[in-house]
Amino acid sequence: MSLIWGINFIVVKLGTELLHPLAFNASRVALAAVALIVVSLVTRQTLPTRRVTASLLALGALGNGLYQWFFIEGIARTRAGDAALVLAASPAFMAIIGRMLGVESVTRRKVLGIAASLFGMALVVYGATSGVSSTTGSALTGNVLVLISCLCWATYTVLLKPYTETVDGVTLSAVTMVGGAVPLVLVSTPQLVHTGWSSLPISAWGALAYSGLLALFVAYLFWYRGVRVLGPTRTAMYGNLQPVVALVVAWIALGEQPTLIQVGGAVAIMVGILLTRT
Repeated sequence: MSLIWGINFIVVKLGTELLHPLAFNASRVALAAVALIVVSLVTRQTLPTRRVTASLLALGALGNGLYQWFFIEGIARTRAGDAALVLAASPAFMAIIGRMLGVESVTRRKVLGIAASLFGMALVVYGATSGVSSTTGSALTGNVLVLISCLCWATYTVLLKPYTETVDGVTLSAVTMVGGAVPLVLVSTPQLVHTGWSSLPISAWGALAYSGLLALFVAYLFWYRGVRVLGPTRTAMYGNLQPVVALVVAWIALGEQPTLIQVGGAVAIMVGILLTRT
C-alpha cells in the first residue's frame, strides 16, 4: 500500500500537469468507483443495510470527496515530496481525533510524539518558503491544502473503523468511493466537458489508470484491511513509509531536492511517529 501510494504522489503531480486538476481527480475517483462496483457485483458481496449504506456514503463524501479535492488541489500547487511529508502527520491527527472520540488512549509519550510530528509538519510547510521565489506563495498554499486533506483523511479513517468490522472490504470501498465520486463529478463537470479526451497523450491515460485502479482500488483494499486488523493509528504508521518512497522517486523523476528545513521536518515527523507507537 505504501509503495503504491508513495509513487502515486509523483503520478498525480504529472497527471495534474497534463489535465485540469478537477478533471483528473473526478476521472480517477469515478474509475475506481466503477471498478469497485463491478468487482462487488461479480463476487456477489452482501450489501449493508440502508442505514449503514447512507452512513458510508456520507463518510465517502468526506474521505473520497473532500479529502481527494484538497489533496489534488494541494499537490498541483506544491512539490510531490512536500505533500507526502505533510501527510505523514496523519497518525498524530488520528491519535488526537481518536482520543477526542474516546477510541484511542493518549499517554504522555504519545503526546510528545504528536507534538514532534506537528512541529515537523510545520517545518515542512514553512520549508516551502525557501524555494524559488516565484512559486513560494503557490507552494505554501498547496501545503496548507494538503494539510487540510490530512485532517479530512484522519477523521474519515477514525469514523470508518467500526464499519470495517462488519462490512467486507470490497463493499466498503465501493460504497465510500461512490460517496466521493458523485460530488466530485458534479463539481468537475465543466472541466470534464471541456477536456480534449481524444488528444490526451498516453502518459495521461497511464496516470489515470495507475491513480484510479492501483492507488484508489488495490491500495484502498489493503488500507481497509489494515484499519480493521491493526487499527487506524497503527495502520497510518505503515503509511508513513510513503514520504520515503515519494521523496526518492520525486528526486529521481522530477528533480525535487528537499531543503534542509524540510529534511529537519521529516526527521521530526519520524521521531514523533516512533514516540507515538513504541
